[in-house]
This record gives sequence, C-alpha cells and structure tokens, in this order.
Amino acid sequence: MSSADQSTTVTHAPAPTDSAISAEFPLTISLGANVHAGGVRFSLFSRHATAVTLLLFDQADDQAPAQEVVFDPHQNRTGDIWHVDIAGLGPGQLYLYRVDGPYRPENGHRYDPQAMLLDPYARALTRAVPTFAANGDDDFIRPIPKCVVIDDNFDWEGDRPLNVPLRETIIYETHLRGLTCHPSAHSQNPGTYLGLTEMILYFQELGITSVELLPVQEFHEWDIFRANPVTHEPLRNYWGYNTISFFAPNSRYSSSGDRGQQVVEFKTMVKQLHAAGIEVILDIVFNHTAEGNEYGPTISFRGIDNVIYYMLEDDRRKYRNYSGCGNTLNCNHPVVRDFIMDCLHYWVMNMHVDGFRFDLASILGRDQDGRLIPNPPLVERIAEDPILRDTKIIAEAWDAAGAYQVGSFPGGRWAEWNGRFRDDIRRYWRGDPGTVAALATRVAGSSDLYLRDGRAPFHSVNFITCHDGFTLNDLVSYNYKHNLANGENNADGENHNLSFNYGVEGPTDDPAIKIIRTRQIKNFLATLMLSQGVPMALGGDEIRRTQAGNNNAYCQDNETSWYNWDFKEKNKDILRFYRELIAFRKRHPALSREHFFDGENSPHNQFPDIRWFDNRGKVPDWHGSRPTLGCFLNGCHLEIEADRDDNDFYIMFNSGTHDRMFVVPVPPSLKFWRVAIDTGRPSPADILLPGNELELENQTLYRVKSRSLVVLLSF
Repeated sequence: MSSADQSTTVTHAPAPTDSAISAEFPLTISLGANVHAGGVRFSLFSRHATAVTLLLFDQADDQAPAQEVVFDPHQNRTGDIWHVDIAGLGPGQLYLYRVDGPYRPENGHRYDPQAMLLDPYARALTRAVPTFAANGDDDFIRPIPKCVVIDDNFDWEGDRPLNVPLRETIIYETHLRGLTCHPSAHSQNPGTYLGLTEMILYFQELGITSVELLPVQEFHEWDIFRANPVTHEPLRNYWGYNTISFFAPNSRYSSSGDRGQQVVEFKTMVKQLHAAGIEVILDIVFNHTAEGNEYGPTISFRGIDNVIYYMLEDDRRKYRNYSGCGNTLNCNHPVVRDFIMDCLHYWVMNMHVDGFRFDLASILGRDQDGRLIPNPPLVERIAEDPILRDTKIIAEAWDAAGAYQVGSFPGGRWAEWNGRFRDDIRRYWRGDPGTVAALATRVAGSSDLYLRDGRAPFHSVNFITCHDGFTLNDLVSYNYKHNLANGENNADGENHNLSFNYGVEGPTDDPAIKIIRTRQIKNFLATLMLSQGVPMALGGDEIRRTQAGNNNAYCQDNETSWYNWDFKEKNKDILRFYRELIAFRKRHPALSREHFFDGENSPHNQFPDIRWFDNRGKVPDWHGSRPTLGCFLNGCHLEIEADRDDNDFYIMFNSGTHDRMFVVPVPPSLKFWRVAIDTGRPSPADILLPGNELELENQTLYRVKSRSLVVLLSF
C-alpha cells in the first residue's frame, strides 16, 4: 500500500520480568540493533532525552512507520541507555527513532519530537533517492534513509587482516566508485564493491600492497545546493567527507541491494582482496558529521544528544567549527570516545579492514572547548588499544582551524600523512632555489619530524598527490586551479599548489613541453619510491588521469573524477615506469629501512650508511641555490635483514634547466656502477629490468640531463 494509505500502530514497550532482564542485559549492553534467537534488541544512548520511540517500517520508501514502539522510561531505560527487546523481528527489518526532550538551543539542546533519526550504531542504511522538482529547478526532496537490522554472520573462510609491516607497505589511494564507473573500465558492476574486485589483477600487476579508500561509510550525497554552471546538473557530494552513519558501508556502492546486502558485498570485497595479498585501509571522518552548523539538517546525533556529541561555542546555539564543515565532533567526551572505539573495533573485527586514515586527525586531540590537549585520551586510546594493535593508524595531522601537527602528532605509534614531504619535493622539482637540504631530509625519511619522539622512517606516509588537489598530470600542466564547474566562482580549492605548466596552461601539442612534463612525472614518482617511509600514490596517476585543472573535485561525480582507462594505452610508458619502480623498491630493502640513517658516524660498517655530495663530488652547500644533489646509500649489513646485503646506490638529482656532469664516488669493496634508472632517457631505457642494467663506461663521471633523476647500483 502507498505511504498515504498507511496506518501506524502505536504500542508501548512491554515491562520485562526479572528473568527477562537477566537474559536481556548481560554485563554490557551492545548499542544498535542486535539479532538474537527470539528477535531483535534495540539499544540507544541518550542522556538528556525524556522520551524515545522506535519506528518500524515495512518498505524503504514508506513515509510513515507501520508500528511505533514507545519506550517506558522506567522499564526500558538503564542509566543513559534506552533499550527494548521485540520478538519476531529479524534481519532486514527497517527502523528509525524519534527522540523527545528539551528544545533549548541556548543550553545546547535541540530535541525535535517530529524528527525521524538514524541510529548512530546502524550497520546498514537503505538508499534514499532524491525526488527532483517537476519544474526543472534545482530544488528536490532529500528523503531520510532507513536503518536496516542485519545478521553479521559471514563465511570468512579463515580470512584475517593481513598486517603487512608498515615499512613494506605501498599505498594506492582511490575513490571506490570512480575507479570502475567510467565506461572504459568495462566493469560488470561499475562503481561498486564488486566492481573494485575486478581490479585485483591490475593491483597485483602494479605491485601495491594496500588500497586506501576514500570514505565508504554512509554519507550525505545531496548536501550541495548548487548546480554545475556549465551543464546545469545538480552537484552532489562525491568524495564522501560528510558521514551520516559511521558503521554502515555505503549502500550506493552495492550492486546487490540495500537491505543488508551491502554489508555482505563489502565483506566479499575485503576477502577477495586479502586472498590476493592486498590490504584495505579506510579513510574515516570522525571530525564532523553531515548535520552541519545550527542551520543544518537534524539526521541523527543532533536529535539524540546534541550537547554530548558536538563541541559547542560559549553561545551554545552555535557549533565550534574546526573541521570547516559546520560542526566538530566532541571526540574526547567519554561517550563519544566509546562510540569511536566501538566503530573502529567493528570495522576491524566484523569487516576485517587493515587500517584507517583519520581525516583532519588533529581534531581528535581537542577537548570540548577546542583546545589541543598535550596527551589526548582518544588519540592515546587508539594507539594503545589491544584490538587495534596490528591495525594501521594514519593521521592527517592537521585540521581546518590552524592546527598543523605533522611530526608532532601525539600517541606514539601513529603514522602521518607527511604534508612537508609533498611540499618540499614539489618545490625541488619545480626548480625553486635553496631546496636541496629539504630534498635530502625528505628522501632520508624526515628524521627532523619523527626521530625525536622515537618513531621510525615508516611513520612518514610520503605522497606527492592525493585526492585533495591536482592529479600528478595536472601538477605539471597547470599553474592555476580551474574549479568553475564546482559552482563557487573558482573560489574553492587550494591556491598554493607548487605546480608548473612549463609554458602552456593545460593540454598542449608542443613536443618540447610534453617531454618535460613526462620527465617531471617520472621524477616525482621515482623520488616517492626511492625515499625512506611509506609511499602513497594517488590512483590514476600511473595512467596520467586528469581533472582538467580542477584541484577540488569533491562534487564532480562525473568524467572529471572518474578513471578513464583508455589512458592505460595512451600513457603506457608512465604505467610501465610506475610498475617497475614499485618492483625496484620491493627488491631493495635499503629503501625501506627500519631505523634512521646513522650518517657519517655509522657504527655498522667502515663506510657510512648515507653520504651526500653536490654534482662536483664535494660536500653540498646546503644553503646555496645549486639544483644538484648526489646521495650514496650503503646497502651492506642492513639492520632489517642482517643476513642479506643490498646493492649500494648512488642517486643523482638535477632539477635545473641544464644538463650537469656528476662526479661519481668509487663504490665500496671494488664493485662497479651500473645504471638502473634514468628519467632523462625515453622508455624503456628510463628504468631497466634486473640483469639489464647498463655498466658505466666511465665509472667516475655521469651526465645527468636537465630535470632528471639517475640511480646507479653497485655490482
């Protein structure tokens, strides 16, 4: 029957007997909707509510519930937990809540007894498809999805998180939908979890160890009230950094259904990736929700207990906004800490993910007044949690309110996105003067950032590009952002890109410019893979994916953001170079050391483990403007594999606009040098396969072309 014809049955939750209480309430109450033999137990936290009603629905598009269950505050409440057992229900049941209480914004309370609310612990949501206005305007109705009761049983066939050591990890950051929804992907299940499994062979051929997925938790897709000024199509949130349900995998990425099938499909994806030796890392957004500021929608947390879940201003009508998205989660409140830990445990134990990248993680270190805490309880708890002990935890160590904690993020074992690596490497290869000292520091593992608190090189997650900003192709093709399609008059996105177009803004047929751009892409990729730390590459950079100069494509769910796999053939030389670079890194443990270099005072060998030179073979002028740098790496007696020596390396960097002759040091132990990588040479001579390296005719000199990188190996 239609929603207009529905009648709603209102019942009151039964008062449980003593024996029922004993059976219903073990030592701990699991929040959310939990299936048991007799039915479903619903549990919801709310400290300041005066009434809670459970709404049960038959169909996802029903506007009115089929049944309302009113909680008795005396019988169905234990402390701050409202709970009820309902017999006869099972997986697939749809539900929401209504929560009543004081509406006093001046005190931070925003209860609305008419609002239908999502359960914060819901494991799945139905899809909510907007209805567009008949007059063709940009206005449309954004219906609320329904929570789905799920059965979490799944045949994992012995699967466990892979726990690839951080120092051996190579990350491929990608948007799950954008990876396979372009027609060129020829996917049987485009834009879905199963679609991603169709890429497994490709991932294996690349050699990556881990995929890092942009948010896959349910998010508010239709929170943008603008249209593309060119196409007039409504814009929608594509990246997903506006979560509405932290436990629930996105139903829109499911090819099989939204009544719990998305949970099974996500688990299937993880299991197949693990079987192929590939980890799954989730980008997770615990800094804010999609409810926005005081004018935003009430979806869940605001209507359940606003003063608990959010940081509020002294004028408690308003929200502290350290996320830049209207609100900030009150992460270090004990209740919210428990919520976050429960969520992380769920994704690791029930969904088998291998790690998390925490968006704007500095917010995790703020107290309810927004102050950065020296030893934040949540940050330390995540680091020390026994269940998460082998889980990768990676911080984006800054927020939108000015906190920048790269190198100083608290909590001991956290790895960090190293934004300084990105900026310093971009400056060097752009040709900025006085950048060789920063280049050396980043290539050697950023000891200036991570040594002082006992961390290791692998706590630096190195990257040149990521989802936020230019793609690698666009980094060498544009001087300026081109974001007009976002509908914000090109005012959004980063202005400080450290990019260079080499003479023409955007695409060009000029062969000289094309050669320089290709060479620079190789330089960036090679520097990333040769540096100590964990390399993270943006998906699609290996085939020169372009966003036409858009450096903030968060609202472009279209060909601007999607991966055009026709570029595989068009740019096969870059793809080959990328693939062979990863293989090169894996073959050489000297590139993924467990400890920082000892330098000139190495106790391990008669030769230092690292030495630096200018192109004349002399000590570099670290404060000068010379664009050249040589790096000798000693591959003997590595502490990570004491029974195996690696080759010695001599790496030569030339970001200048002229060729430079480099004096090459004599290799130790009467060995000789061979060329393994030279980005100044055309493919396939740019990177040579094992056994095909070219021996130097002159073992003491080598000409490095302008804007080029060369790697010599000792044999």
